[in-house]
Amino acid sequence: MTSKFRYGAEQTLYIARECNAPAAVLKERSPSCGFGEIYDGTFTGKLCKGSGFTAELLDISGIAVFGESNIKKLINLYS
Repeated sequence: MTSKFRYGAEQTLYIARECNAPAAVLKERSPSCGFGEIYDGTFTGKLCKGSGFTAELLDISGIAVFGESNIKKLINLYS
């Protein structure tokens, strides 16, 4: 699955760059989109420190990453 996660992250970055997106809203705790804390992959609900492929790639590429619970913060920053 790693190659599929990586491919999806690369495609997301491509689209974000094409749209000149300064930020992205991603699903919190997701193994692909979580930022700072993600599910550990055991399907037990256990969390671990880390970021998903997409969140990490966007972040290191200069695109701000927000979880869905921080959408108001995103709106305030970019409005």
